[in-house]
Amino acid sequence: MQTASTMVSAAGALMAALSAHGDLSVPRVTSEEVASAERDASGDLVLVWGQCFGFHSETSLSDFEQWRQALVVNPADVDLNTTGTFAWLTATTTYAGTPLTLVGYHAQSGTTTEGTAS
Repeated sequence: MQTASTMVSAAGALMAALSAHGDLSVPRVTSEEVASAERDASGDLVLVWGQCFGFHSETSLSDFEQWRQALVVNPADVDLNTTGTFAWLTATTTYAGTPLTLVGYHAQSGTTTEGTAS
């Protein structure tokens, strides 16, 4: 059984990111377990606590972009996902030793094709 102490590193990374970039827009923050690149002795992926910063407003794309630049995430590492007229950008990085994913949600007009592009 995990205890709350397993989230301390992720909570510290969250505080560091918000403190360092306090002038940026407020993200919707969720904490979640994500698979790391490490494997345990039995070969299973190791789960670690990470953060997700979501942007849902009419300024979601510009908010996403400001955070992407502040966290020095390469634009080539941003993925575009679409379904119908809904789309979202995602980018994952490591901040203060903790996985951090940015997601910018937005509606796109005139598109009916489902798919994913990178």
